[in-house]
Amino acid sequence: MSVAIEESDPFCLTPTDAAALLVRAPWRRFAVIGDSLSAGTGDPSPGYGPLGWADRVADVLRLVRPDLAYLNVAEVGATTTRTVATQGDRMLAFAPDLVHVPCGANDLFRREPDFAAIERGLCRLFGLAAVTGAQLTTFTLGRAFVVPGFPDWSERVRAVNAITRALAVEYGAVLVDMWDHPVNDRPDLFSVDRIHFASAGQAVMAAEMVRGLAAVLDRDHQIAGWAHGRRDLTARAPDRRS
Repeated sequence: MSVAIEESDPFCLTPTDAAALLVRAPWRRFAVIGDSLSAGTGDPSPGYGPLGWADRVADVLRLVRPDLAYLNVAEVGATTTRTVATQGDRMLAFAPDLVHVPCGANDLFRREPDFAAIERGLCRLFGLAAVTGAQLTTFTLGRAFVVPGFPDWSERVRAVNAITRALAVEYGAVLVDMWDHPVNDRPDLFSVDRIHFASAGQAVMAAEMVRGLAAVLDRDHQIAGWAHGRRDLTARAPDRRS
């Protein structure tokens, strides 16, 4: 299949460019838990590769870490509670050093969602993933994600996004904020079900995740360089105690 459209998409990255951004990536065990968003569920888009975002990120990491182990146990329809109950142990047993955590989308499909309960569930999920010591990642939901029958849907999404952003800060997670990303304005963003991003959207999500991971690597590299410089200065400083 031709990927000419993907290669010219300003929000996407070629495999070579993505690998260059992650060339210093230390991660060797990448785990993904959650729902269909985590799984990368979506219909094919003409001119784009067929893979979901998580599989794409795993492929990029394999370019720089050929020994990468990858586990994706995300389930379509999984709530936060179900993710903890059915996927948590498998994630922990895998001993990942990079973990993607969901953002509670399926918890919104209720007559009256309990946001305090959603926050407790997501906090438990982030805490469980953090036990591994891994770098965590997550998304917020895009504003184009609208479900007919729920007139307050945008308010629901805003509320769960606010919870996700706060937890990302608390746990040092890479946050790919899709709420107001320009891709939301594309008419062909969704699959036929009008819920899941088609593969064109998946390609953009993957590229933004790579950029987010690259930002962490750059930050850590700068901190390491600063610390090394301080050690050198300390070692060269004259002893003024005598």
